[in-house]
Formats: sequence, C-alpha cells, structure tokens
Amino acid sequence: MTLLHRAQRGPGPSIGRKALIKALHVLSAPHHPDRYLELADPLLAVQHTRARITNVDRNVPGAVTLELRPGRPLEFRAGQYLQLGVVVDGVRHSRSYSPVSSQHRADGRIQLTVGVRPDGVVSRHLHEHATAGDVVDLAAAAGEFCLPAERPERLVLVSGGSGITPVLSMLRTLADEGHSGTVAFLHYAPTAAHVPHRDAIESLAGAHAGVDVAFAYTRADDGALRGRFDRSHLERVAPWFAGAPAYVCGPAGLVDSVREVYGDAGAAHLLRTEQFTPPVVVRDDDASGTVTFAASGVRAENSGVTALEQAEAAGLTPQHGCRMGICHSCTVTRLSGGTRDVRTGEIDDEPGAEVQICVNVPVGDAAFDL
Repeated sequence: MTLLHRAQRGPGPSIGRKALIKALHVLSAPHHPDRYLELADPLLAVQHTRARITNVDRNVPGAVTLELRPGRPLEFRAGQYLQLGVVVDGVRHSRSYSPVSSQHRADGRIQLTVGVRPDGVVSRHLHEHATAGDVVDLAAAAGEFCLPAERPERLVLVSGGSGITPVLSMLRTLADEGHSGTVAFLHYAPTAAHVPHRDAIESLAGAHAGVDVAFAYTRADDGALRGRFDRSHLERVAPWFAGAPAYVCGPAGLVDSVREVYGDAGAAHLLRTEQFTPPVVVRDDDASGTVTFAASGVRAENSGVTALEQAEAAGLTPQHGCRMGICHSCTVTRLSGGTRDVRTGEIDDEPGAEVQICVNVPVGDAAFDL
C-alpha cells in the first residue's frame, strides 16, 4: 500500500493517522498535502472528503438530483444534512443539503436532490452545469432533525417542495430496516411532475403494507389530495395522528399549518420541524452604528442586513452553509453590541454569545470574532 493510499484509508500497524498526516504536511510544505494528493486521484484528500458525481437527473422541474460516490465512507442519519462544496467562477461555495437516500444504502453512494432558487449561486450552478465525473467536497453530516433510535410504531411524515429530501431519507431508511410499523407520508407539490422520486416512492409504498403515501397537488386534480395542507388532509391519511410523532419539512406556510393543527390537538410535543426556505430579511433603513469584524481588523458602517451579508460586502469570506439558520456552520462569537434574529424578531445583547450570522442583523454598534 502506498503512502497516499495509507493516508486515505487510515492508520497502519506501525504508524498512526495523525503522525502520517503530520509527515505529509512536512513533505508537502509550503502547500497543503491535498494539493498533491489530488494530482494522483481527485478523490484523495486529508482535509476533506471528496466525492465524484456519478449521475445527474434534471427530469423534475426546478430541481436537480445528484448521485455521489464519496472517496471514503461517509455516514449520516436519515434527516441530517451534509455540506456540499463546489467552485463557481473560481470561488469555493458550500451549501447544506439533506441526502434523499437511505442511510443504509449498500453501495455507500449518496443521493442529493437540490431545489433551484432563482438567486441561488450553488443550486443554479448545479442545475445548469453539474455533470457526471465532476468532483465536489463533502463535510461530515450534522443536524438533529432525525428519527429517534427507537423507531416509533406510528409515524407521520409531511413535506413540501425540496423539503421532501430528509423525510424521504427517513422513509427509505425505515424500509431498509424492515420497519413493521405504520408510516403516513404526505407530500405537497404543484403537480405530479414536480415530485422528485415519485415513481420510487409509489413502488416503495406498494412493497410495504404499512406505508401510506398521499400526494397533494396545488395546481392539478389528479393527486390523492388537492390544495394546501389542512387538518382534513391529516385526518384522511392518518386519523391517529394526534398520538404519533410527526416530522415536517418544507416552506414556512406548510410548517406553520401543521404546527397549528398539532397544537390544537394537544400534540405539539410530538412535532419535529425543519424549514428549507430562507427567512425574509427586511433591510433596516434606520440602521446606525459600526459593525466590527475584530479578527480581520475590518470595520464597516452598519447597512441593516445580516452580519453575514455585511461581512461578505466588506470582502470577508466567512464559513457558512444553508444561509437560513439550519446548519449553524456560520456561528461566531458576538463580542459586543446586539443583534436581531430575523426569524423571531428577538434582540439579544449578551456579551460573548454565539450567534448565527446568516440570520442575525446587527443593532447599532456590534463586534464579531470574525
């Protein structure tokens, strides 16, 4: 086994992985060893997990599905997200996406379905340019929107749009585990053509007696349900819903509607939610003060948008992923001053607090460890 392959696959009997990586750093100076490893094989890396795109599917309007083969095993729990890194016009970007595949997929490949946003740099790039053979970066899985270790006997899954990804991963994972309980799966889309993996979902439901799938279409009449979510939909598909855990992912309107129904039924404690739409950020035209990025020595006039946007406008490149307050990869320490959370409107000014700069707007003078 060569030194390169030993670095990729783990420590051998006489040398630890950490010692080997340190040796590679010395030998490759002044560059990171990954600069040389990728010359031998683009999937070889010490610092990151790389993956090759093996298939691209653009059959669903407004979405692209990628199948990835990681260079080394990358585990995740159904419902979690991965950070996908790509280079667009010479700039590296990362975004968080939930695998749509089962966590038990035998070949180790990972499937991502990405909803395309008009202003989405990464989603538009993937939809327009991704091809089989491209190599991307993947970060370790994260997130708590996951099934409990002890699988429930009854379960409700509700999704809308690209929010289908984590709940479909849950459904596929349960199927691979031979889950014998009852699962009600409701998905909302404009038409049947807008449902990713629709044929696969219907086949899965046909093969598992405990799985009941209902598609609801807002612009067509050929679904099991029609229109936007309301309580009657849930009562029709899962009349027992008030006693079962529910996982909901999708636009804010859908999530809020399900939350209201579960609250009215006295079952709010059974609800787990995740939203895949960024919060609306209204620029504060009355913003004042100075925003300081202490670690970089950069100061700028407070423009009234999120701290992430202000940092980027100042020429900084903070780490971030989802840009909607889900993945927490943009979290930094607020050294002084206050911030307003755009999701809740709450203002916090506790010194030394950890804040997500993608969903927090500086209020007056504020300083960040960035």
